[in-house]
Amino acid sequence: MNLKKLIILALLAVFGLHQSLYAQLRLPNFFSDHMVLQRGSDINFWGWAPASSNIKIVGSWFKDTVSAKTDGNGEWMAKLPEGKAGGPHELKVIANNESITLTDILLGDVFLCSGQSNMEWGANQNLKEIKDEMPNANNPNIRLLHVSHVGSANPQDDIPNSWKKLSAESLQPFSAIGYFIAKEINSKENIPIGVINSSWGGTPAEVWTPSYLIDNDPFLLQRAKAQGANDWRPHSPGSLWNAMVHPFAGYNLTAAFWYQGESNVGTWDGYDKLMRTMINSWRSAWNQDFPFYFVQIAPFQYNNKEPLAAFLREQQTLTAMELPKTGMVVITDLVDNIKDIHPIQKIAVAKRLANLASAEIYNHPLKDYKSPIYKSQEVKGNTIEVSFNNLDGKLTSKGDITDLYIAGEDKEFKPATGKIKGDKLIVESKEVKNPVAVRFGFTEIAMPNLFNSNGLPVSPFRTDKW
Repeated sequence: MNLKKLIILALLAVFGLHQSLYAQLRLPNFFSDHMVLQRGSDINFWGWAPASSNIKIVGSWFKDTVSAKTDGNGEWMAKLPEGKAGGPHELKVIANNESITLTDILLGDVFLCSGQSNMEWGANQNLKEIKDEMPNANNPNIRLLHVSHVGSANPQDDIPNSWKKLSAESLQPFSAIGYFIAKEINSKENIPIGVINSSWGGTPAEVWTPSYLIDNDPFLLQRAKAQGANDWRPHSPGSLWNAMVHPFAGYNLTAAFWYQGESNVGTWDGYDKLMRTMINSWRSAWNQDFPFYFVQIAPFQYNNKEPLAAFLREQQTLTAMELPKTGMVVITDLVDNIKDIHPIQKIAVAKRLANLASAEIYNHPLKDYKSPIYKSQEVKGNTIEVSFNNLDGKLTSKGDITDLYIAGEDKEFKPATGKIKGDKLIVESKEVKNPVAVRFGFTEIAMPNLFNSNGLPVSPFRTDKW
């Protein structure tokens, strides 16, 4: 290359750098090429420009230009008209003498996936299911937004990441469960799906919750202080809310999916309150009462003296039963190794989560799509009859019912037998003549064999509060 061409290229590079340094019209990185915007509702859209600038937005799915104006801080917010599922579309934002054009935009449904390692894990952790899927990762109607690991003591307004088209490369670091949810819903609904993966292994729920909600609640704060510091994950309340969720709060969603809890086993008694606080804070930040679906933690050999993981599962069950528009997936039957905290069957977990959405968001007439949850007990002589929520059909078992115990007033639990009577479970033991309480699968490692008509496991439970 001759000297003249080198000089021209150098000047162009300097000019380009100069332009980028002084460009004042900006969008968050997550408003990018290849993104999915939520169909069927007005779309929140925002950015920055010089104070008192007039903003014009033109989109290929709407006719009239959308206008906005920056405030004294140079911030602007607009509502883009709703559109039907489809694309690709183009969007152009204009302010003063600057413009930004975004291309290959789809309108569809957007899901946020978050939590700790069981949500985070994928091909980078050599999960066979997702590695087998990667050669076929070419669906143009699935888009991925993978949020980088970063924490902050203060709320941030952007992330370093942008949307990617589905490919083996973009799927490599992505959540296996998030991808398989997208694949399942896309195949059933035939609409574009965007998935945001914002998860970090080993993190407690406190870091995903705005810090002021923890700091101003003595009960939650005491339990948050039990989370020890280390150099591989944050532990301070709010740190990941600030950096990995807050920046895109308001980006229209269909629902959120959550898989977390293992790091809160030691402080199990505050988990229901913590989750209600976190979920409500997210919904408040979005100003949207979106559905929130989560996974009950799996059987694992924690080796605690008391069944702390069972207590935490009970807390998760409380949240699912009492907080509106939530749902819980039980996976006691999907564990192949109780010494591995990361069950490898992610497709099955994702399908159960997707079925919650299918029934409650897409209104498919599914029966028994939720795991049965303990409702009440009735003592009848030497037996206890147990009734369940979320049960339309009959109970089933694979052989004699396992992990079942019964106790009298002495609070001494004895192994029990169980019989199925339609949608009831009848429990008894020759060793307990006047029973008062039942426990089912109420240990840290139990993988019991009682199911509903669709093969979903009954959630572990206890009828006592001892």
